[in-house]
Amino acid sequence: MAQYTRIKAFQTMLESAMVPVFYNKDLEIARQVTKACYEGGVRVFEFTNRGDFAHEIFGELNKWATKECPGMIMGIGSVVDAATASLYIQMGANFIVGPLLNPEIFKVCNRRQIAYIPGCATVSEIGFAQESGAEIVKIFPGDVLGTSFVKSVKAPMPWTNVMVTGGVTPAENNLKQWFDAGVACVGIGSGLFPKEVIAAKEWAKITDICKKTLDIIISINKNT
Repeated sequence: MAQYTRIKAFQTMLESAMVPVFYNKDLEIARQVTKACYEGGVRVFEFTNRGDFAHEIFGELNKWATKECPGMIMGIGSVVDAATASLYIQMGANFIVGPLLNPEIFKVCNRRQIAYIPGCATVSEIGFAQESGAEIVKIFPGDVLGTSFVKSVKAPMPWTNVMVTGGVTPAENNLKQWFDAGVACVGIGSGLFPKEVIAAKEWAKITDICKKTLDIIISINKNT
């Protein structure tokens, strides 16, 4: 059962404006990365369903984070079907993120009052997601759709809360382009977790990257 309401999950995403996106098959690495992000100020974390037995890793990670990272809202990404969403909800996922929009996932999540952030690549998909109850829509792939797409959507639909994933980096110029275009939140993967840092187990560097990225976002939003 989710520890946080979907309203709390949505609000925290919008307040922090950044969601780390991470997967590793090693539970201990996943724990250390989650803790490093937490110490860097992150309060929403998306573990992705990208490998065999990922659900087992997430289940253990979520139980561990509840004790070791109080206030961290743990969710799952890369979910494309309702059965997988149900599996992760049973493991306590507080939100579900997908690369696509699946109406059946809305049914499962709405029934259990779980936040669902579907992936959208057209204005019609965004509109359908909002009709179905989405408070935040994920624009994916961001590096293909670009900032112009976000601006074009926000013009006739200014109420749209956009989270963009794909093509987002911790660099200030990149973040500024996305937030200037009108996104409310960004999902960042490899940019927060350089392979060499993970390999060297330099967890403090991940903490530093997260802290600096959040500080950049705060600065950008203050001046927008």
